[in-house]
Amino acid sequence: MNAFAPRPHADADALLRAELTELLPPPPVPDLTAERNQHLRHSVLRTALAAGDGATARPVRARRPRQGLRLGWIAAPVAACAVVAGVAVLAPRDAPGGSPGRVSAGPSSSEAVRVLSGAALAAAAAPAPNVRPGEYVYVKSLVAHAGRDAAGGPATLPPAHQREVWLSADGSRPGLLREPGAADTELGAEAPVYELDHRGATPRKTTMETAPPSVTNPTHAYVATLPTDPDVLLRLIQDQTRAGEGDADQRAFTAIGTLLAETWAPPKVTAALYEAAARIPGVTVLPSAKDAAGREGVAVARTAHGEQTQWIFDRATSAFLGERTVLTGTTSAGRAGTVLGVSAVLAKAAAPAPGELPKG
Repeated sequence: MNAFAPRPHADADALLRAELTELLPPPPVPDLTAERNQHLRHSVLRTALAAGDGATARPVRARRPRQGLRLGWIAAPVAACAVVAGVAVLAPRDAPGGSPGRVSAGPSSSEAVRVLSGAALAAAAAPAPNVRPGEYVYVKSLVAHAGRDAAGGPATLPPAHQREVWLSADGSRPGLLREPGAADTELGAEAPVYELDHRGATPRKTTMETAPPSVTNPTHAYVATLPTDPDVLLRLIQDQTRAGEGDADQRAFTAIGTLLAETWAPPKVTAALYEAAARIPGVTVLPSAKDAAGREGVAVARTAHGEQTQWIFDRATSAFLGERTVLTGTTSAGRAGTVLGVSAVLAKAAAPAPGELPKG
């Protein structure tokens, strides 16, 4: 028998793969949370099909985040490039295009510590969030992310657009993402998974298990329980971001920035987040930076892998305004100083239901 001849069931395998793939609906909008969930669904499918040579394929399940936290592009380096309608949307980690860049080293500057300490004091004096069980945390922001056309060329930043998000306070119910020009997107809904019990069996529709809340998958209730001791909090963040790629300190800095921008933490927790960031090596100060709304302020920044992440604060109140990600060296994505992404936090409040605006 020819060792290189195709197996008799090869065509059947290919047909089964094609049929199962059609059962997996694509994400309704090109947002990175949906892209990550789609990747998980296909991973489950590939694992199930890979077991086809045995008499029995064990059911395969994957744990998935209960809510998509990374709703702003700046804090979502989870995909290399997504090509949508002929445009490649850059993810920050991949924008340098092969140039690893330099990672910030050494202790944070005294100016950065001073700015973050001021932000911590202001946060500690702010009113506490008033989100009751059963309600939703509403976050309104402006966001923009750079893209390149499919043929390449430098990245260009479009005008910022409004983004509204409703997240269940305890993560028990689906949330909602709303952006102009796109259909509303349900967040945190159970994603379908198709399992094979054995070769030739009819795929069974089930759902992926829900991952517990964490620093990288927070709910409002979880964030309220975070430690208020900055050293303890930083160790927790470092531990829960340990599995990521690249610079460990940058992973912690990015995770803190995401929590600041996209959750509504109690005053003492927010203050601890700022103090924890001040303990991360390599944080510096920029005397001036603008958020997506054009508001100018002072920024603390950290550079890693050819990119600088900037947190912008109001000069007078020390309130967190938004973020920017900027190239620090010339690459195929653009010259040094090219803005890859920008955001501005406009409002955080409690809302009664997805799609309903906060009262008052």
